[in-house]
Amino acid sequence: MADLQDDLRPGVAAGGFDDLSESCPDEAVVTADPYEPVSDPDDAPLTRSHAILAAHPVADGYNGLPRALKRLPWYDLEDGESTVATDVPRLRSGHVGALFWSLHLPEGLDGDRAVGATLEQLDQAKAVVRSCDEGLRPACTAGQVADARNCGRVAVLLGPAGASAMGDSLGILRQLHLLGLRMLTLSGVSWASDAGLTRFGEEAVREMNRLGVIADLSGASPQTVHRVLNLSRAPVLCSRSAARAIRPHPANLPDDLLAELGAAKGLCLVPLTAEQTGPTVRDVADHLDHIREVAGAQCVGLSGMYDTGAAHPQELGDTSCYPRLIAELLRRGWDEADVALLTWGNVQRVLRGADFTARAAQQRREPSTAAIAELDG
Repeated sequence: MADLQDDLRPGVAAGGFDDLSESCPDEAVVTADPYEPVSDPDDAPLTRSHAILAAHPVADGYNGLPRALKRLPWYDLEDGESTVATDVPRLRSGHVGALFWSLHLPEGLDGDRAVGATLEQLDQAKAVVRSCDEGLRPACTAGQVADARNCGRVAVLLGPAGASAMGDSLGILRQLHLLGLRMLTLSGVSWASDAGLTRFGEEAVREMNRLGVIADLSGASPQTVHRVLNLSRAPVLCSRSAARAIRPHPANLPDDLLAELGAAKGLCLVPLTAEQTGPTVRDVADHLDHIREVAGAQCVGLSGMYDTGAAHPQELGDTSCYPRLIAELLRRGWDEADVALLTWGNVQRVLRGADFTARAAQQRREPSTAAIAELDG
């Protein structure tokens, strides 16, 4: 596919995750809204939704585009690609300013196979960004996400990946971080299981804090969630969890964990899927209302889950549809400040918190040399 990409976008040199030190050139800085809102004079909440999202775009916490593109012999994201739910025109129509690209693996991969498959997905994701440098821009920090926004690009962050991606090695975790990984899901491994974190698992969380890799607790056991919330110095998040009180899906969170997550200044990113939140935009809004009430406005965000194979409510079929969801919230009385936190502010806060914690930790803590055999053997 890389060869096909080279044919499609010859001469692309920008967009690497390995050197993100440069901001956009002065002539590219966007001082006004880089998107073009679509107004509907007959729907005041929808018109207001576009205006709010123009100032506070969506930071989408979970998107599966790279893996979906791997099945295609050819694609063009910048002009539009009907075979997927995510492309640049629809991202701009939906006022999406940032995306986390999932690196989760198929079931059954572990050990060296999981590490190798994750490296392949990292390579694939970087190739997609390089092929779409006019619409997408790689980012690792809150500042780089803001730079991408100011350049009229959609920021792309890599992760979450499953914990098996690090192969029970903190050295591999560090290398994945150097390659751009910014979120790791703490489930499905011996050191983060139904029994909670082992000693090696606790050391992995400390090393993630030192690096700036955000802990994702979606799908983690309650014991793991409790321990990580007490241990982590950086904010944590759930990349795809809704309210179990409304819909009893195993990845959704009960109210006690939602309240604990809110007290720890964590973030619950609500998936826009029929399975976890329900078949209508009103169902999704019910979850957002509930989590805001239980955990606070600073605890709730959005995960589109587009191009992951999940079914979506009809009104939220692709990445252009976020204004419809925000319009529903406005009809329910959400004010602009809470919408701004939901779409953009809360994710930026978590990214800033991870960056700050990492800088502080690196001044007092050397890279960990702990091995799982030493701590859990």
